[in-house]
Amino acid sequence: MRVCVVGTGYVGLTTGVSLAFLGHQVTCVDLDQEKVDMLRGGRCPIYEPGMEELLAEAAPNLTFTTSYAEGIPGADVVFVAVQTPSAPDGSPDLRYLRSAAESVAQNLDHNFTVVVNKSTVPIGSGNWVDAILRDSFAGRADRPEKCEFSVASNPEFLREGNAIHDTLFPDRIVIGSDNPRALEVLNHLYRPLINQTFTPPSFSPRPDDTTAVPLVSTDLASAELIKYAANAFLALKISYVNEIGQLAGKVGADITEVARGIGLDQRIGSRFLEPGVGWGGSCFGKDTKALIATASEYKYDMPIVQAARDVNQRQREIAVERLQSELRILKGRKIGLLGVAFKPNTDDLRDSPALDIAGLLIARGARVKLHDPIAGDRFRREYPDMAPHLSDTLDGVFDDCDAIVLVTKWAQYLELDWSKFVGLMRTPIVLDGRNVLDGERMTRLGFKYLSMAG
Repeated sequence: MRVCVVGTGYVGLTTGVSLAFLGHQVTCVDLDQEKVDMLRGGRCPIYEPGMEELLAEAAPNLTFTTSYAEGIPGADVVFVAVQTPSAPDGSPDLRYLRSAAESVAQNLDHNFTVVVNKSTVPIGSGNWVDAILRDSFAGRADRPEKCEFSVASNPEFLREGNAIHDTLFPDRIVIGSDNPRALEVLNHLYRPLINQTFTPPSFSPRPDDTTAVPLVSTDLASAELIKYAANAFLALKISYVNEIGQLAGKVGADITEVARGIGLDQRIGSRFLEPGVGWGGSCFGKDTKALIATASEYKYDMPIVQAARDVNQRQREIAVERLQSELRILKGRKIGLLGVAFKPNTDDLRDSPALDIAGLLIARGARVKLHDPIAGDRFRREYPDMAPHLSDTLDGVFDDCDAIVLVTKWAQYLELDWSKFVGLMRTPIVLDGRNVLDGERMTRLGFKYLSMAG
């Protein structure tokens, strides 16, 4: 099939490259000429394991352009995957979505085109986009007579750092439309994934237990709500185990064993029951805020979702309070933070716990040094005022340091030979912000080990 993807951010690029790998003819449209030039040269503008390799394999079926006129005409499916950042009131800022929809409408010429909201958008956005498309299309002096289109929702459920695996071997595929013909087109588009009939790339083998992928085919509003509801529930799990972790510290329980004990209950499951400094990234914070904002439009409160947000923010403050409780005075102390990206295997800094913790420490007069094995260049670009706090070497973080905080669970930090650094520190204190280090081993090495559980 002929596919156009509008936007080559994290979601759009993963969608376009994966569909091209599956054999569809894909044109990716992005207004950023520099990004398009990078992609044409086979270079990926984001850090995602395996993406450049998949980009190379899919290259015969891929085109990158800044022109809607090159991508939209003749497309069977148009994915709109532009950014929808949070507005000050918590609702998504939809100006990029509006602009994309208007540009798509100005270039439609096919007998039937499915325009798919791939961006995470508020419930009801499908109807809103449909109205924009129709108004913009009706205003065209050159509109073709035999041109039909329909709007659908196809939310993504990607984990940064695992995007290729999650796209090729998803837990489920959700498509929503009020037009049966649109659902039929998307069903056909995704048939290789649903039936798992494709040969997977060598660097991302098919899991042994993957034989077929469930397809959830539903209406527009339900598909949109599924995305928000799923992310809010995962955010709840993380905040819940963090809240239990604080209680565990007060009563003398081991939160790792508590999480393991409740995670073995099949009704609960172990995933996302990992205590620490909390979640970050582009999804959980933005989507929970948007869900609350949508509910408020209907005069409905969502105290459980709000509590998940409150607990998550509190975890970052607790990290600073743990350090202050141990050091007594933070002013003038040197604190090292390991990890700037919000999670490992990505360079994404959005809503990163490290940035909040660093800001809180600096506000209290501490001298902060940051390190990240991948996200350093992006950090310097996006946070130039904080660039002096970034160290390219671990020695620069540990040297004369009063405390180290493990913020991001990078494999490099878990496999670190900590014995080499204990002697560099003024006071060898380690706060395990992800609850992943062996506390007894760290103690034997000469560190004072602190966990988020207290």
